[in-house]
Amino acid sequence: MAGAGREHVPFHGSPRPTIGIEWEIALVDKVSRDLSNTAAAVFDSLGDLHAHDGTPQVTKELLRNTVELVTGVHETVGDAVEDLHGTMTAVRRAADPLGVDLFCAGTHPFAQWSAQQLTRSEHYDELIERTQWWGRQMMIWGVHVHVGVSHRDKVFPILNALLMQYPHLLSLSASSPMWAGSDTGYASNRTLMFQQLPTAGLPFQFENWRGFEHFVHDQFKTGVFEQLGGMHWDIRPAPKWGTIEVRVCDGVSTRAELAAMAALIHCLIVDLDRRLEEGETLPSLPPWHVQENKWRAARYGLDAIIIVDDKSNERLVTDDVTDLLNRLEPTAKRLGCADELAFVADIPERGASYQRQRKVAAAAQGDLVAVVDALVKELEQ
Repeated sequence: MAGAGREHVPFHGSPRPTIGIEWEIALVDKVSRDLSNTAAAVFDSLGDLHAHDGTPQVTKELLRNTVELVTGVHETVGDAVEDLHGTMTAVRRAADPLGVDLFCAGTHPFAQWSAQQLTRSEHYDELIERTQWWGRQMMIWGVHVHVGVSHRDKVFPILNALLMQYPHLLSLSASSPMWAGSDTGYASNRTLMFQQLPTAGLPFQFENWRGFEHFVHDQFKTGVFEQLGGMHWDIRPAPKWGTIEVRVCDGVSTRAELAAMAALIHCLIVDLDRRLEEGETLPSLPPWHVQENKWRAARYGLDAIIIVDDKSNERLVTDDVTDLLNRLEPTAKRLGCADELAFVADIPERGASYQRQRKVAAAAQGDLVAVVDALVKELEQ
């Protein structure tokens, strides 16, 4: 304990703005297209897979219908995505003889939560014991991107400013319009499902690291969580790795979109870091605007009218994305991800995943098996 009411939380800063990606992948039956609780068999077939730095490349998740692909630490988005591609190939090779395909979206269109089996572990058992019905509902998949930050004092100025781009990241990646066989009317139902967990949702906007340490002390003392990993914020510091972890995005079903979203996040954080280094006071939004923007992006996706500043001015999110990409272009060139960032502009042109899923469902007269077929094919390509 470092002072009354404050937990010392060391931040192992990253000397370079490295990137790492976690990609949650669901397992679906090749015939029925329902979720398949076969993760244990997939792991048995895979054996141990580790990156060059010792990071496990495939990990278990709460439900036994899910595997998570994890990269090592990389300098560029391209290298991280190539790392994931190699792991995906190994997982697909293990799943295929089991009659299982790989699938990624924020939610499955028609699966029922009651049919899903849990991965048994002390951490997951405690989560379900505490959260009950809401915890059992978590048939959701996302993409998490880690970006290295050099010092703890940068973390919350960057995180608070990054919340201004929350609706951009969510609307572009939104891929969960359907739940348990029904269209929810939302672009990202996953986002609103996940925030029902008591430690999930938007982060608090602390002024500095000391404020965060006071928060951690309070959470530990009151038993809200016992380790920092129990804090499931949409954007959170990862002190062990010296990163900011962005968990906003729905599951992404194409490699190109995954690379595009990772590039956008990488560039945003590195650009904010640079501006901070140059002495700029980074902008932020009041928490009530951040919360409203999150809901608007989840509900309307690329049609969301978002709040863009603390003066309550509003703008169509896709118009703001265009200006954002232009501003980040020099950063992308320095980071070696100019092509990946440029692909962000293609997402509204070809339709975000939630739009593509609805289009497939309409063409198939509401047959949601066709939606799963389409998502499986997108991931294969």
